[in-house]
Amino acid sequence: MKRNRVLTTIAATAMLLSLAACGKAADAKDATVKIGVLQLIDQTALTDARKGFEQELAAQGYKGAKVKIDYVNAQGDQANLKTMSQRLANDHNDVNLAIATPAAQALQKEDSKTPMVFTAVTDAKAAGLTASTAAPTKNATGVVDMVDIPAQIAYMHKLFPKAKTVGMIYNAAEQNSLIQIKAAQKAAEKLGLTVVKRTVASTNDVQQVMESLAAKSEVIYAPTDNTVAAAMATVGKVSLAKHVPVVPAASTMVQDGGVANIGIDYKDLGRQTAKLAIKLIKGQKVKDLAVETPAKVTVIKNAKMMKAFGITAKQADQSN
Repeated sequence: MKRNRVLTTIAATAMLLSLAACGKAADAKDATVKIGVLQLIDQTALTDARKGFEQELAAQGYKGAKVKIDYVNAQGDQANLKTMSQRLANDHNDVNLAIATPAAQALQKEDSKTPMVFTAVTDAKAAGLTASTAAPTKNATGVVDMVDIPAQIAYMHKLFPKAKTVGMIYNAAEQNSLIQIKAAQKAAEKLGLTVVKRTVASTNDVQQVMESLAAKSEVIYAPTDNTVAAAMATVGKVSLAKHVPVVPAASTMVQDGGVANIGIDYKDLGRQTAKLAIKLIKGQKVKDLAVETPAKVTVIKNAKMMKAFGITAKQADQSN
């Protein structure tokens, strides 16, 4: 009888432990995933990247009550980047997303504990986000938006072969832009083209600088610069008024006022970044997830601007 009581006690204990384990597993499965999102500024490419990120999360089942996204936008202000990064750090999220280099740098500085994925960053190593892209350090990985800049310049040259002077507009305070402009200038000069560079400090400078640059250029190249991207409508208006075509690096910039170029879809970039975030949510380590490059590159065209500058769809596709 005593033996039976012992066996009963053991069985009951085992059952309780089993139920507790099942409860924990169920809780873990049903728990709401918390994701912090810090976006640098309102501009089409960055917003598209965020939308793509959220779309992929939803497609993989992270929607409704299963996910809580805390989205903040710094509106291009450094002070906002700092305070918003501190806020996300205090939220103890499962993973954070930083959209654009300054956002990633600010968030990493304020929160080294929460795994971070970044997107719309040109050069992760140069930005100090990781010492290695193959085996990320500093608890951060993501998808860069760097495309083949010499190929873009070659494409521009094929599209406008008579243009011998290339204008370049960018914000010198953006590290991403400096990297791209250096590569673009080198590629242009290798083709025997003359380069004229002009910088802007804010979107308020864009119209005046564009007008000055257009007066000295036959075609204008714009890198994936956040300031210029945010003012592409203005860039497009000046381009039409001065009849100087603009060939921007980003697909969204083409759509907002450029002619055409080889570029990436930023929603696709966001979706690709979300897949990395999901791997982190499921338990993989940052150091095991290499920084990725864009999975797809295509010819992006703006029909209105192509017509204005006498470029056909066939010419745009064949220049690739």
